[in-house]
Amino acid sequence: MNEMKVKQSLFALRIGVFIVMLVWTIDKFIKPEHTAGIFKRFYMIEGVSEFAAYGIGAIQLIIILFFLVGLFKRFSYGFILFIHGVSTFSTWAKYINPWENGTLLFFAAIPMLAACYALYVLREEDTLFNIKVKK
Repeated sequence: MNEMKVKQSLFALRIGVFIVMLVWTIDKFIKPEHTAGIFKRFYMIEGVSEFAAYGIGAIQLIIILFFLVGLFKRFSYGFILFIHGVSTFSTWAKYINPWENGTLLFFAAIPMLAACYALYVLREEDTLFNIKVKK
């Protein structure tokens, strides 16, 4: 396969995953109460304060920016795969009856999880528009 096509495809996946993660990150700043509700409903963690949502958002923003520019790939790509995996599997009940209560959109998480996995395992090939760090 053409090496440039692989690099372009991985870059397209990285941009797509980044956009989703960015929207989720911005949500933590715009609607911290939504973050608290998600933590309570899907992760059984109660009492996430506005300050905590901002802190989680700030950390997540830094890591997704590393992901966007290809820095610290084992960590940043792994983090993306992990948090999206937890998010996808924590909503398992939504997959049981997708035609009930508007849960059909939860299925979009599955191809995104596959994209996160592909990016993680092919992270060394994902070099288009990466910041290079000298070792």
